[in-house]
Amino acid sequence: MLTLHQAALLDISIIHGDGTTTAAKKGGDNIGFNGHKKIKGDKVVAFCDRNCNVIAPFISAPGNQNESPLLRDALPEVTRIAGSIGLDLRGTIVSLDGVYDCLRNRKAIFNRGMVPNINPNPRNRQSTKRGRKPFFDLAIFKERFNTIERVFGWEDKFRHLLLRFERLSALHYAFKSLAYAMINLRHFC
Repeated sequence: MLTLHQAALLDISIIHGDGTTTAAKKGGDNIGFNGHKKIKGDKVVAFCDRNCNVIAPFISAPGNQNESPLLRDALPEVTRIAGSIGLDLRGTIVSLDGVYDCLRNRKAIFNRGMVPNINPNPRNRQSTKRGRKPFFDLAIFKERFNTIERVFGWEDKFRHLLLRFERLSALHYAFKSLAYAMINLRHFC
């Protein structure tokens, strides 16, 4: 039996990551509700390779929480999953959008031997920031829209995941894991 890595279907030279929010129909655990933002749901950060294979279990949080701190919780899971199947992620480029642009996220990626490719967020700066500019390749960043956004589009094809109806987070995330497994198995069908 061939694994994804042996069949050369897993290309980890570049890893794309992003977050998505699922609206909740009912209440339940791990549901964020903020009267100001009116977001009732949960947020998920997922990673995929260049061939749109989801490579790590997702990290979730209430919908009214910022995505940026979730990356620091997701990176150990990515390296743990890759290490368990014998993949070395050192030298891999991690492509993220401007939401994740902060020194702590860049350092967390760099300390794992990976290269951050994060779209710089100017944050209403009037003048340019001093010092060496961080690595950013626009062609790699544009590739994100054909990979991680496509994975989230495929996830939306599962009608049960468009709106969250379950009160228990474990059940909802089990359905989400099943959807990601089916997305990964599309190469073999």
